[in-house]
Amino acid sequence: MDTGITLEPPFFEIGPKAYIYGAKALQLAMHADQMSEKYNVRIIFTPQYVDIPLIASNTKRILVFAQHMDSLEVGRGIGSVLPEALKEAGADGFLLNHAEKRVSLDEIAKTISRGNKSGLLSMVCADSPIQAIEIAKLNPDMILAEPPDLIGVGARQEADQEEINRINHKVWQINPDIKILHGAGIKNGKDIYNIIKRGAQGSGSTSGILLADNPFQMLEEMISATRKAWNETHSSN
Repeated sequence: MDTGITLEPPFFEIGPKAYIYGAKALQLAMHADQMSEKYNVRIIFTPQYVDIPLIASNTKRILVFAQHMDSLEVGRGIGSVLPEALKEAGADGFLLNHAEKRVSLDEIAKTISRGNKSGLLSMVCADSPIQAIEIAKLNPDMILAEPPDLIGVGARQEADQEEINRINHKVWQINPDIKILHGAGIKNGKDIYNIIKRGAQGSGSTSGILLADNPFQMLEEMISATRKAWNETHSSN
């Protein structure tokens, strides 16, 4: 099913995880909506499941993704996350295979298929170039490449440029339409700027934003850096 959503880089994913919910999550999402319009950056926001309707109905530009989704059909499956329910709740897509919630390649394939049928975009996490290649063969809409050892604690290094380009090249050899974000170890606007300049189509942050002294200010710093780096890198295109 065609979602009708145009995926045009650069991207930025905000993953609140379980840090915030309800009113606080809505406030950050609404700020992200304003930043998306101000800097023309496609922002993906992944709130708690129960906050999807609240956020989807009060924002216009951000894409609201579930933090996970299951491949089950309508029927039995207590405690599972149903694709049709997410779609009706206002979700635009779903995140899958995060380091904190791994699933098998077989389950990834089934879930992407269910998402396609339900009109939901897919963003699948990969923790290595090898896994990114295997996931690319399943044709998700987006791959989020995140080294687990950098999530929440790490820092990006100069060697990232080679790794980013290697992953991009391998994935696009399989399917040039897949969009690729590179995340983890992102603490400020400088980190975002560097990773986009090194070849990423997008990035994202959780703790870098939510644990900052001023999360709203840090979010704008990162979104502004995303646009600046993208314009500088692609100004001749």
